[in-house]
Amino acid sequence: MVLPFSKMFHLISFPNCTWFQVLAAVAVSMGSMIVGFSSAYTSPALASMEDSDVIQVSEEQASWIGSLMPLAALAGGIIGGPLVDYIGRRRTILFIAPPFFVAWILIASAKIVHLVLVGRAICGLCVGVGSLAFPVYLGETIQPEVRGTLGLFPTAIGNIGILICYMAGKYLDWSQLAYLGAALPIPFFILMLMIPETPRWYISRGREDEARKALQWLRGKNAKVDSELRDIAFSDAQTASDDITISELLSMKYMKSILICLGLMTFQQLSGINAVIFYTVKIFDMSGSSVDNKLSTIIVGVVNFASTFLATALIDRAGRKVLLYISSVTMTLTLVVLGTFFYVQTDLKIDVSNLGWIPLASLMVYLLGFSLAFGPIPWLMMGEILPAKIRGNAASICTAFNWLCTFTVTKTFHNIIEGIGPAGTFWLFGFICFVGLFFVVICVPETRGKSLEQIENKMTGREGVTRTRRLSSIANIRPMPNGC
Repeated sequence: MVLPFSKMFHLISFPNCTWFQVLAAVAVSMGSMIVGFSSAYTSPALASMEDSDVIQVSEEQASWIGSLMPLAALAGGIIGGPLVDYIGRRRTILFIAPPFFVAWILIASAKIVHLVLVGRAICGLCVGVGSLAFPVYLGETIQPEVRGTLGLFPTAIGNIGILICYMAGKYLDWSQLAYLGAALPIPFFILMLMIPETPRWYISRGREDEARKALQWLRGKNAKVDSELRDIAFSDAQTASDDITISELLSMKYMKSILICLGLMTFQQLSGINAVIFYTVKIFDMSGSSVDNKLSTIIVGVVNFASTFLATALIDRAGRKVLLYISSVTMTLTLVVLGTFFYVQTDLKIDVSNLGWIPLASLMVYLLGFSLAFGPIPWLMMGEILPAKIRGNAASICTAFNWLCTFTVTKTFHNIIEGIGPAGTFWLFGFICFVGLFFVVICVPETRGKSLEQIENKMTGREGVTRTRRLSSIANIRPMPNGC
């Protein structure tokens, strides 16, 4: 028996959620697909470039092709914060589509390495801006009941981008693969034209009528939005003032939220994930895996993609912290196993050809653990726990820091391997994941099912004050005279 699509959607369980919110999440997440494709591109493309007659790439140039994107994304993260506050969340996201297209065309048609590097730099700028703007937009438009589920859409669809790149990379060379990348911004641009700006940004600009229309579109034409609109306006009034100063941004009132986001970003990237994604083919070459390396990357991409949907199903049921616990432990154990495999193979010189399945199995479970929590949740929580007044600027800091960590890991990956060997490298990443577990236990709050206003009040210590004010307001309400 085949269920109608509407009933299948109901079984996935999105309580009180409209199709318009799903459309908004999908539209924004199409940008994340381009980010995923851009991140995975170097894994199949660099292997293809080494055999190319069109372009000659040295080992040093290859490392820059891999690491220039996150370096440029650092700059994109810095400029993205002011952009989302000044021109709006939606326009910021919309405006990265044309540069993405131009960047991929430059790479695809390149005859010299420098054009590939320019294309990767433009991609990186767009990736940095987008990775900041996506969670901010979704955090401000999705209802608390499904903010975790729909908030993971960028990660899930981003993993589709990784999978597409890996699968196409088995059959296409670096240039053909870049032309495929140039096709992705087109549906992204079209979908972004269909969705509104966030009501919260409209309120911050004093455009109440447009805020009401946007919120009504998101919640459905029959939904009552007055109460939610009042909460948004109340929150904006609490934080409205002149432009945020550096001293205020770094004040104790806001530093707790910023430091938690920075901590999550640190452990996300120093887990080694982007070294694995950027250099998957080379890792399997080093391991002497019995499985074909390009087939292995496709399998890894499938696991990376599928595991995010597991997180999507669990995040609004189990909560953020429980999934982060499971993620930390899983990554720690698998990285220790992978490091031990390389230790036995390279240091002890023991024949492990009959255990060639271990690298693939370890990376599959590692990616399962990462995609379950430490992949999507830091970005999701960035849109949740940063207070409205500093959200743009603080998100800019956190995104830039994330891409700085990404650049550091990807650029130094080969140097670390040469310095302490493959075994030491993966053990180091495993130790960092283990430390990350304690950070989550001690520092990270649970945000499941809470509105942005509730989270902000708790993080800034305003929870008790706000409750007192509201109780006072209720106490001062007087019955209306009869007949009035």
